[in-house]
Amino acid sequence: MAGQADNRAPYAKIAAHYTELITSGQLEPGTLLPSIKNLSEEWNVSTATAEKALRKLRNEGLVRGIHGIGTEVLDQPAPMSSGSQRQDRGRRTGSSWGAGERSDSHQAAVVSAPADVAQALDIRPGSDVIRRSRVYRDRHGIVAHSTSWIPVRYGKLIPQLSESERLTGGTSLQLIAQVTGNPISHRIDTASAHLLTPEYAQLLELDPEHPPTDPVVVMTAKFVDSEGNIVEYGVDLGGPGRTWRTESEVAP
Repeated sequence: MAGQADNRAPYAKIAAHYTELITSGQLEPGTLLPSIKNLSEEWNVSTATAEKALRKLRNEGLVRGIHGIGTEVLDQPAPMSSGSQRQDRGRRTGSSWGAGERSDSHQAAVVSAPADVAQALDIRPGSDVIRRSRVYRDRHGIVAHSTSWIPVRYGKLIPQLSESERLTGGTSLQLIAQVTGNPISHRIDTASAHLLTPEYAQLLELDPEHPPTDPVVVMTAKFVDSEGNIVEYGVDLGGPGRTWRTESEVAP
């Protein structure tokens, strides 16, 4: 039975199990989930706990209840994720991918820092900086185009940061923390809506002749280590039709 060794309530573990199956495409739209009775027996929980798990999936828009039939999986693109969410995911699982995601088009180069990047990294405009980019996709298309801007000094410590390949041995933040001995201590996140520019359209692989009229979600994350050094500045462009979503427990 799937489920992480953590302190989540049983209903949350059941919901997380089916969330992964749904978002990864292992459970296709139209598939019926087990009944409350079958869930309670399979997971050895009460029917109230099983019903709560299904309610959580309904609240998240992953399934719908059909009277007299059961609980049906809905077809819905996964939301985009921010650099900070991928950091959390990488720390938990060792991978920045979400359920059902993959990444491609990995590119890296040492370039001159644009003014906004230089300001974010607290370096001089035009200074050398590492630019790493990739595209996150799921079965519906592009989830996000992601760019990481990293001070060039870290490339001297970790040469693969400047290579156009998917990183091995961890995320860029994990690799830098391992080499320097300074863990990430805090981060600064922003989210905003931007009009679709020709540059954004190209990065998101959209038809420049017929671009969407809706704005795109642009998210940034600045990561600072325990010594106060700015380690990375990430910029994510949400794919068409994607929304940013986060979830947290609210204490009573």
